Amino acid sequence: MDDMIELEECPCCRGAGYMVHEGGWSVQIECADCGSHTVYVEYSNDEEKKVAEQKVASLWNLGKVIKADPGE
Repeated sequence: MDDMIELEECPCCRGAGYMVHEGGWSVQIECADCGSHTVYVEYSNDEEKKVAEQKVASLWNLGKVIKADPGE
C-alpha cells in the first residue's frame, strides 16, 4: 500500500475527490459533489502515470482547482 495516494476534501465544498483517467493518457482529480477539478496531466507509460497521479494529487491537496460557478 505504499502507492496509496491520499486526497484532502474538496477545497471548494469539502466533498470527496476522486481520480479520473481519461482514455489512458491523462489524469485529473474531480470533486464528486461540486465538479471542481485539477488540470489534466498527461502520461504515456506506467512510470509517467504514477508521477502524473502524484502531481494532480498534490495540486488538489494544495487547493489548486478549477471551479465553474453556475452561469459561467
